[in-house]
Amino acid sequence: MAAARFVVSGKVQGVFFRASTCARALDLALSGRATNLPDGRVEVIAEGDADALDTLEAWLHHGPPSARVDRVERSEWDGPVDEGFVAG
Repeated sequence: MAAARFVVSGKVQGVFFRASTCARALDLALSGRATNLPDGRVEVIAEGDADALDTLEAWLHHGPPSARVDRVERSEWDGPVDEGFVAG
């Protein structure tokens, strides 16, 4: 199993980004969370199959229809990961 942290910048708060990310991640059988950051970005922590993480990353680059994604930063994650997938 692999885990990654994604930080998504752009118009990603108030546009159902976290809820849409949770739905996409659950479809990919990933565990983790999506959280709004105080600076307007969204942090996504995800764990599961490496190919599923790559698929989620590709989706994060555009997000839901009302979002505007400017940047997605990815790093490896070795911290705890929530069971299932939650929007925090």
